[in-house]
Amino acid sequence: MPVSPPNAAKPERKQARPALRRRSSTALAGINAVLIVAIVATVILSGATGPTDVTFVESFKVVLGHLLPDMSWMSDGSLTRLQDQAVWDFRLPRTLLAGLTGAGLALAGALMQAIVRNPLAEPYILGVSSGAGVGAVLVITLGSASLAGVTLSTAAFIGALVTTIAVYLLARQHGVLAPTRMILTGVALGSLLSAVTSYLTLTTEAQNVFSVLFFLLGSVSAATFHQLIVPAVALTIVSLYVFTRPRALNALLVGDESATALGVDVNRLRTYLMIAAALLTGSVVAVSGGIGFVGLVIPHIARIIVGTDHRRMLPVTVLGGALFLMLADLLARTVAQPTEIPIGIITAVVGAPFFLWLMRRGRAARAGMQR
Repeated sequence: MPVSPPNAAKPERKQARPALRRRSSTALAGINAVLIVAIVATVILSGATGPTDVTFVESFKVVLGHLLPDMSWMSDGSLTRLQDQAVWDFRLPRTLLAGLTGAGLALAGALMQAIVRNPLAEPYILGVSSGAGVGAVLVITLGSASLAGVTLSTAAFIGALVTTIAVYLLARQHGVLAPTRMILTGVALGSLLSAVTSYLTLTTEAQNVFSVLFFLLGSVSAATFHQLIVPAVALTIVSLYVFTRPRALNALLVGDESATALGVDVNRLRTYLMIAAALLTGSVVAVSGGIGFVGLVIPHIARIIVGTDHRRMLPVTVLGGALFLMLADLLARTVAQPTEIPIGIITAVVGAPFFLWLMRRGRAARAGMQR
């Protein structure tokens, strides 16, 4: 019997690759479609959940009626003014802000993990959250009038930006931004700023402590449509930048020398990604507080589901982060009614067991979780 030469199987493998790519692209499109449908359903469900009696269908009608002109149910008396106000003015802005915050923190976490090639990296490792916390707590404890009329959100954003600039300058040495030095600088600066926040909290009046804790643990309860602008713009700009550079991000993961050999300017890319992640984090933390866990875990879950290729992982990360925080906000305002609990508690209590369950499954090994 003739023995087939080693190269005989190659044409078959070459023919099989396009089919595999098509199946893989179809599966990825299906996953993203499911996430988008789940996000839309969560928006409508959130609009129907609250003290004012609104059904799922009525919530859908209110949202659609404001987006499309001349819908008959907006003027025929089937919806009350109170229902319209509850869904459109109060519940929808907070749900959308939760979605933007989740998407922004998850994307920033994915970028940070690519920058430092460390699966434990997340936006807070830069100390950005601690910087935003100092700015917000200064306004809460000293009052806006004492700080030239600066609002809480503005102070938090300024604190985040100043911290980012400090980490960037301190982490550079001879014009090079080293991952390990960046982590150590972020941890040290974050610890220092957390100590300042603790001092301000302990020395302020008792009635301010509740507001401080709510900001530090995260909340979107006071969201308005106006507050959506900055996070939405930041998420759009950063997404346009990183979604067009998945190959460079993939090259960064295999090491600086290999990435340089592939034509990637590692230092410049790492600097741009750090600025993008920090601005993204600062813009969402300023309006939603210090919500942890999302930036650390959602990128890992995306890798477990679709693999480590950034072309596939980044869209799932953004959509998954948005859906996760929308559901967390829904639980935060319903699980202990009429009391609302900080959303950061929900993200940790609900997300951590799910993440541990995923890590026990076999796909975690293929995603590099056991290295």
